[in-house]
Amino acid sequence: MIRKCRLALGAAAIIAGGWLLLSNIQPFFTATKSNHAEREAVQAKESVQKTKSKDNVLYPNRPKMGEEIGELYIPKISATLPIIHGTDEDELEKGVGHFAGSVFPGEEDNSVLSGHRDTVFRKLGEVGVGDLLIVTTSAGEFTYKARKVRIVDANDRTVIVPKPRATLTVTTCYPFDFIGDAPERYVLVADLVK
Repeated sequence: MIRKCRLALGAAAIIAGGWLLLSNIQPFFTATKSNHAEREAVQAKESVQKTKSKDNVLYPNRPKMGEEIGELYIPKISATLPIIHGTDEDELEKGVGHFAGSVFPGEEDNSVLSGHRDTVFRKLGEVGVGDLLIVTTSAGEFTYKARKVRIVDANDRTVIVPKPRATLTVTTCYPFDFIGDAPERYVLVADLVK
């Protein structure tokens, strides 16, 4: 009887250990896949930028990952935040992250910025349609006006899709008061007005 109990406990321990291992491997593969996709997007953008005429390029010197590329000023919440190139945890600890697979602020297409809801974007929920987002970089000052607020699933990749005009997409985790990994994202979509 004791032997059967030990075998049952041993089997239960092996199953529990296997479950823990598999449940913790998924985020690793997801993060690795995400980083790989981001690097591929960066390489594609860089090759497109190389083919453009130097006269049409707002950013002739492309920043490296982790470098500060400018500031985001949000008048509605009186926030001036540094923008760091990249969205890994190292960059997000320094300020608002610029998704490297997107264009830089002021360029035609979708420039995507992300930040933590409990640090830089603590008050982002107060910003909505009609509010201004002002980005200052080495290429100048770019004013965007928010035209849409969306709440999307955390895995929704429509946030980073190309846009037909100069667009600024700002994202953070949602709900703002959620404890742990939030299941959704708060997304501001803004168009370049000057």
